[in-house]
This record gives sequence, C-alpha cells and structure tokens, in this order.
Amino acid sequence: MNNTPLLLILLIVSIPLKNCCWGAERPPNLVLIIVDDLGYGDVSYQGAPDLETPHLDQLAAEGIVFTQMRANCTVCSPTRAAIMTARYADRSGVPGVIRTQPENSWGYLSPNLSTLADRLGDAGYHSAAIGKWHLGLRSPNTPLDRGFDFFHGFLGDMMDDYYTHLRGGINFMRLGRETIQPQGHATELFTDWAIDYVADRTALSDGDAESHQPFFLYLAYNAPHFPIQPPDEWLNKTQLAHLGMELKRAKNVAFVEHLDHNIGRFLRRLDELGLREKTVVAFTSDNGGSLPHAQRNLPWRDGKQSHYDGGLRVPMIVRSTDPSLAGTESDYIGLNFDLHATFVELAGAKPDPEADAVSLVPILQGKMMPKQTRELYFVRREGGNRYVGGAYHALIRGDWKLLRNDPYSPLQLYNLNDDPYETTDLIDQRPRVAKELKQSLRKHLQRGGRVPWQSPAE
Repeated sequence: MNNTPLLLILLIVSIPLKNCCWGAERPPNLVLIIVDDLGYGDVSYQGAPDLETPHLDQLAAEGIVFTQMRANCTVCSPTRAAIMTARYADRSGVPGVIRTQPENSWGYLSPNLSTLADRLGDAGYHSAAIGKWHLGLRSPNTPLDRGFDFFHGFLGDMMDDYYTHLRGGINFMRLGRETIQPQGHATELFTDWAIDYVADRTALSDGDAESHQPFFLYLAYNAPHFPIQPPDEWLNKTQLAHLGMELKRAKNVAFVEHLDHNIGRFLRRLDELGLREKTVVAFTSDNGGSLPHAQRNLPWRDGKQSHYDGGLRVPMIVRSTDPSLAGTESDYIGLNFDLHATFVELAGAKPDPEADAVSLVPILQGKMMPKQTRELYFVRREGGNRYVGGAYHALIRGDWKLLRNDPYSPLQLYNLNDDPYETTDLIDQRPRVAKELKQSLRKHLQRGGRVPWQSPAE
C-alpha cells in the first residue's frame, strides 16, 4: 500500500537518527512476527494434514526451523513480556494475562526493566510495534513508553470481533497515542500497516544506503486467537476444499490460511523492496493452540493454558541473512524469548546482564550452541474459581519435567526422553529427581517474587 496516512509519515520522519554511521558493518534489519495461539500442529511444514500454509512453508525452506522450542508461557501476556525483557515472565512483572478489567488482570510490566526496543534503540535502530501489544493499556506501559519509536495497532488483550476491533465495547486501536477507527479485518490491517512501515523506512534510506538506519519491526497478529473469524470468502473456500469438515475446524483452517496469506504478502513486499539480504526474520507463536476452538498441537499432549507440551511447544523459524542455512533444522531446546538475546547480539547492542534468555546467534552462523546446563522455567498466574489468583509452574532440566496445571493439584514428573507425550507420571517412582527439581523451582519462585505484578496503588 502507498496510502500511508500523513501522520504516520510525519511521525517516522520527525524522529532523529540515534546513530548515523554504521559503515560496511551496518547490522541487519530485524523482524519478529509473533502470532497468537497458533498450534504446533497447525502449520503444514510440520505436517498439518488438513490445512496449507505455503508462505510459512516457504519461510521454513528459506530459514532455520527450530523443532524443540517452547513458548515462555501457556498464555499471551507472559510470553510477550518475556520476549520484551529477556527475563522469565514473573521476573518481568507479568506472570499472568494483562486484561482490560483491572479486577481480572494478573500482570504489570516492570517499569524498571529495559525492553528489546530500548536496547535496539540504544544501538541505533528505529523500532516499530505493529499489531497486538497486550502489555499495558496506559503509560508507563504503552509501546511508545517502552522504547518503540512508532506504534500502529491494538493495545488490548483480544478483540471481540476482527472487524469492529472492540473489546468490551472499548476501542483500543491506536496510531501512536491517537485513538483510530480503521475499517477492515484486523489481520489484513496489521499486514497493510507493516508493509507501509517497511516501505517508508526504505524510502527514507534511498540515496544513503551505507548509513541508513536499520529497523526493528515487532509484528504481532491477534490471529488465530478466538473468536475464530476468517473472512467469509476464506471460509467458503475451505468448506469447498474439505467437504464434510466440522464447521469449528473449518473456521480455524480458514483463519490460519488467511493469516498465512497475509504473512506472505508482507514477506513478498520485503523482497520487492530489496530487503531480503539485509533482514533477519523470525516467526513464532506465543503459546499452543486452544483445543476448545479446534486448534491442533499434535503430536503433543493438551493445549493452551496447559504445561503439558501441547500448551508450550510452538512453531519457530528464523531466516537469517546467510542463504547457506536455508532449509536447515535445529533441535536446540530453548524458549522463544531467546529471540530477544539473539536480536540484541545481531544488532551489536548491550545485553541485560541479568537476562535469562540465551542468544541463538551460533545457530544462525551454522555452528553448535555452547554446551551448557540450562533449566527452562514456566509460570502462569490466573483468577477465576479454578485458580483464585494463584500461580502454577513447570520446570524442565535435561530429560525431566516437573509440572502442574493449576495451583492446587499435585506436582507431576515426566521423563521427556522416554515419554515425550507425557503419559506416565513418575513423581512417586523417582523421588530424588523430584526433590532436586522442587529445590530448583523454589529458587525460581523466590527470584520472581521480588518483582511486583500489580500496578502501584493510585
């Protein structure tokens, strides 16, 4: 699109360059595409039998597929906070979902922490957040307060309708700090805005290619989070292609395929602008798919909200600027907030000395990751009658996984090497292993407990 609002152009042009001269070693542009509730088994490059995601398949063929990555949480806000801060969700102040109703909101992004946009901005990047934010509705926790130079998107947790964009009757769509009322399906709007942004950044650099300011684009889609609402023409096409498919599943298939089409529109525009060799593109999901909404996480057990791997395993692709790595796979076991540490290193930015995230740059260089003993820690706090404001946790160390799926049920223990689908609880058979993981879990809880997760009293 070339009908970028004048205000958008003025906002971009009026921001001074933080660094003007990188020379021949200018770092790459960085794009992080994060989608909402996309299941591990709902992309065709990972074997989905009844849907096609040709553009994500192409991205996988052009990049590195990470086969053993997990989200930082089983729900939205904590994963996004971890990605923004490079710290575990409770250490970022967001152990649960930030909602538009204060009485049911379980996180507050710590104002004391630098974000990925802050760190890249200090290294000379222009940073934009487009799409879903879900880390705060007002200062000091809107995108422009947390290091981003530009914001065009949705502040809230979810949309009640992808065309009205309202949540509880309230409009959370913004251009910068201004409330806007765009027309159209949110997935298509976010794609249009992302295309406008990269086109404008490219236009600003014309004639000064050696010194133009690199950009970081955080492109966050609401889809395929419920309500499952594909455009009618996409649902009709799916129903014709899959006669007899249950309507709930058909709507999800159409929704994901529509999302894939729009991601493809954005990636094609990057290519047309000559940015392929200058831009690292990462793609992932914030948690597993929602089983009640006919989303699929196969072969893993369970789904969204669960610490079984169906709630945690997510698709992840990184397309680097090195074409020799196209079509490769990595079985590194990590979390998607590792993208924060990766982008910081690629940008030559200063990392957080207390970060929990680990840079994946060695993999992007075709090398092995350094050997390390690494635990993966998960937390979710929630309200309602099932959780009553309590938190529940999981911990992975080596082959072993300790977990529970609400604050009051007994802990469970699984050996992921022998039992990857988490069918046999060994908590009683392996008491020594359970004790060691419990001791480590206590330390994580103490560290997280030092960070407030509610806003200060007004």
